[in-house]
Amino acid sequence: MEKKLFQLFLFFTTLTSLAQERQTLIAGRVLDSLGVVKRANIINLKTNQGTFSYDDGRFQIHVSLGDSLRFSTIQHVTQIITINKEIIDNKALIVRLKFNTYVLDEFELKRNNLTGKLALDVKNIPTEEKYALLKSNMDFSNVDFSIVDHRIDANDRVKSTPVNTVANSYSGINAGGLIQGLFSSKKFEKSQLLDEKFDRKKAFRNKILSELGEDFFFEKLKIPKEKYFHFLDYCDYLDLYKIYNENKILKLIEIFQKESIPYLKILKEE
Repeated sequence: MEKKLFQLFLFFTTLTSLAQERQTLIAGRVLDSLGVVKRANIINLKTNQGTFSYDDGRFQIHVSLGDSLRFSTIQHVTQIITINKEIIDNKALIVRLKFNTYVLDEFELKRNNLTGKLALDVKNIPTEEKYALLKSNMDFSNVDFSIVDHRIDANDRVKSTPVNTVANSYSGINAGGLIQGLFSSKKFEKSQLLDEKFDRKKAFRNKILSELGEDFFFEKLKIPKEKYFHFLDYCDYLDLYKIYNENKILKLIEIFQKESIPYLKILKEE
């Protein structure tokens, strides 16, 4: 009987140990008071596995219950978060970093007679000092001008002859101007694409506000009106535009209700 009880105890202990060591892939975002944090270093101190946050602040990492994650950047105070059951169940983690404050060493600012204006400061330099500086910089007594550096002539001889590669139809336009025009055109096209993307994003946000209503965001979810666009940026990692195009309005509402809770906590901490 005692042997069976010991076997059962050993079995449950093994199961508990395996459950604790089982890893879960969680997703999260790293933020600060200005928005998302790019390239933040994230290390699981128990497994020594690491990753970093992308340009939108998102990251993914495997964790187990009780693991410690360290978040660090040069600009922010290092933060260590212990993985609890709530994080494991939600498979999500929002991290808020605080900016670091650097204190410079003290230094002594000595007074001088300089005014900061070059024309006046040059006149105030004693004549003897100006003459000494000029003499030291213009002293060529140690230079032997009889020595000829043949490498200069050799370099000139091996230079290739410039060839006009522009077609006859462009005889009135030089190559530099043509290349500059091409780069300017590419830059203009890129600027247009960015403007179109911004316009689509703004129109999408206004459409969401129109369809779900201001009461939903500002009364029910308690999102401040001036933070509406910031809140949508906060939720943007969940591909809101794709979900909306798939006509999954109920899913959008669930996302906004769920994400508003940690978002309001962050605003309250500020």
